[in-house]
Amino acid sequence: MTALDTRPAAAETPARRSLPGWTAVPEVRWAAAALAFFLAGGLVQLLGGPTPLAWALYLGCYAAGGWEPAWAGLTALRARTLDVDVLMVLAALGALALGQVFDGALLIVIFATSGALETVATRRTAAAVSGLTDLAPERATVLRGDTEQRVPVAELAVGDLVLVRPGEQVPADGEVVEGRSDVGQASITGEPLPVDKAPGDPVWAGTANGTGVLTVRVDRPAQDTVLARIAALVADATATKARTQLFIEKIEQRYSVGVVIATIAVFVVPLLAGATTESALLRAMTFMIVASPCAVVLSTMPPMLSAIATAGRNGVLVRSAVVLEQLGGVTAVALDKTGTLTDGRPAVVAVRPLPGVDGDELLALAAAAEVPSEHPVGRAIVAAARAPLAPAEDFRAAVGSGVTATVAGRTVTVAAPGPQDGAVADLVEAEQAAGRTAVVVTVDGRPAGVLALADRVRPEAAAAVASLRGLTTTEPLLLTGDNPGAARALATEAGMREVRAGLLPQDKVDAVRELQRAGHRVAVVGDGVNDAPALATADVGVAMGGIGSDLALRSADVVVVRDDLAALPAVVALARRAHRLVVQNLVIAGTVITALVLWDLLGTLPLPLGVAGHEGSTIVVALNGLRLLRRSAWPAPTGRA
Repeated sequence: MTALDTRPAAAETPARRSLPGWTAVPEVRWAAAALAFFLAGGLVQLLGGPTPLAWALYLGCYAAGGWEPAWAGLTALRARTLDVDVLMVLAALGALALGQVFDGALLIVIFATSGALETVATRRTAAAVSGLTDLAPERATVLRGDTEQRVPVAELAVGDLVLVRPGEQVPADGEVVEGRSDVGQASITGEPLPVDKAPGDPVWAGTANGTGVLTVRVDRPAQDTVLARIAALVADATATKARTQLFIEKIEQRYSVGVVIATIAVFVVPLLAGATTESALLRAMTFMIVASPCAVVLSTMPPMLSAIATAGRNGVLVRSAVVLEQLGGVTAVALDKTGTLTDGRPAVVAVRPLPGVDGDELLALAAAAEVPSEHPVGRAIVAAARAPLAPAEDFRAAVGSGVTATVAGRTVTVAAPGPQDGAVADLVEAEQAAGRTAVVVTVDGRPAGVLALADRVRPEAAAAVASLRGLTTTEPLLLTGDNPGAARALATEAGMREVRAGLLPQDKVDAVRELQRAGHRVAVVGDGVNDAPALATADVGVAMGGIGSDLALRSADVVVVRDDLAALPAVVALARRAHRLVVQNLVIAGTVITALVLWDLLGTLPLPLGVAGHEGSTIVVALNGLRLLRRSAWPAPTGRA
C-alpha cells in the first residue's frame, strides 16, 4: 500500500455516477433485439427451415428495431414535416411489400444500430455533466458548539462550520478556518496534483480532501456552489446547436421532401419506359434509402458535444456549440496583463540594499516586521524571505503607508516611498521606471534599502503565447492600462511583440474593433471582471480564473476554470479538431450518398449493399465524432492547428 492509500472506507465517500453502460440504454437493447431476430431469421433461411418461421423472425426484427423510428416518423407527419425516420420506415415497408423481407430487416437493424450509437453519444455527454453534481457528498458534518451533527448538504447555511475528515469530499464552497491538508481539485479545475490548503484558503464542493482535517466555513448554499454552476453551464452548452447543425436541420425537411419527389420519379419513369413494377419499385426504394441524409444529420453534433465535454473535463467551460465553432475560427488573440499574463499577485523581484547593508538581512528584517500584516505587499515580502524569522513586537500599521515593528531590538519600518534623496531616491526611481512597486526599508530611523515588487508573469505564459501565435499565424496583442515601460518589459518576458499600453476600457474595445475591421475573428482573454467591455465586443470572450467569479461564469463565452493560460491554446486546438471532424463527416456522408445514388440511377445497386453502404456511413460518422470523448483527445498546446 502506498502513501496515497489513506482514504477511508467507501461508505465515507459519495457514490459517483458512472457513465452509462451500453446495455443500460433502451435504444441499444432494442437494436440488440432486432439484430438477434435478424440473425435467427437468417439462420433459419440458411438452413432451409420453414419460410413462415423465417418471416416471423424478420417481422420480429421489424417490430423491435422499427417501432421507435416509426413512432418518431408519425409524430413528424402529424407536425406536417418529413425527416429521415419517415424515409427509413417507408423504405423498409416498401422492401417488405416487394417480398424483400431480408433486405428490409437488414435496413432496420443498421438504422436501429446507428440510432443507438447517437443516443449513447448523447447520454455519455449528459452523464458526464450530471455526474458533476454527484461529486459532492449528500451529507456533511456540522460543528455546533462542542457537538458534531450529520446533516444533508442541502440544509447547510452560509456561515456554518463543517468538518472535513481525511479522504472525504468537501461538501460546500467555503474558506478553511482551521487545519491544513492537500486537496485534490481535479473535479473543478482539472489540476492533476493536490493543492495545499491552509486557513484563509478557499475550497470548493466536490473536491477531495487528502490526509489532513479541515474546518471549513460555508460561503455559498448548495445550489450556488461553483460545482453546481459549472454543471449548469456545461448542460446548457451541450443543449445548444452549432450553426452548421442548425443549417443542416433547416434544409433537412426540404431535402427529405425532395427525396420523396425524386423517389416517385425514379419509380414512374422506368414504368413509363417499360420496366416491371417490381423492378421499378425496388430501384425506387433503394434510391430512397441511399439518398436519405442520415449520415449528414449526424455529422455535426457528436464532434461538438464530445469537444465541449472534453474541454469541461479539463477545466475549460465552453458556453455553447456556437462558441466552440467561433473559437475554432479565431485568427487573432488579445490578452489583458494583470491576472491573465500574470498571476495577479505581487512578488519580491529585487532586493536593493544600501552600501554596508546585507541583502539577506534586509529582506529578513522587513519580512519579520510584515508577518502580522494582511496587506498583499506584506504577504509577498514574507513569502520571499527564508524561515525562520525573528518575532516582531509592537507591530503598527498605517493605512496606505506601511508598517513598523520591533525586530530583535531594532525598529524596522517598511513603507511606501516618501520624499527621498541620495541613493535611496535613485533606487526608487530606477525600480518605478521599470514598472515595479518600490518600498523603502528603514532600520532604527535610517534607510537600509529598497525592495522591488512586481506582478509575476505566469510560468506557462511564454509557451502559451508561442502556441497561440502558431495556431492563429498572427501576433498575439497585449492590451493593458499599465504604463508603456512596464508593459513592454512584461511583454518581452512573455514573448509578445505587439503591445498597447495606457489603455482605458473603451480603448481596449476600440483595439478589438480595429482587428475585426481588418477581417480577424478575435478572442479577448481577460480576468472576467475589469475587461468586461472588451470581452463582450470580441467574437469570443475568454475569462481566466473563473472560480468564484460570478461575472466570469455569467458573461464570458469561455471560462478557463483552472486559471492556466496553457489551456487556452489547447481548447482552440480542440475546437479546430472538432471542426475538422465535422468536415470529415460531411465529406464521408456526401461522398457515400453521391456514389450510391449514381450507382442506383446509372446501374443496378443491390438493396442490401445500398443499405449497408448508407447506414454504414452513418455509423462511421457517429463513431468518428465520439473520438473526442477520449481522454487523449485533449491536445498538448504545441502551436500547431
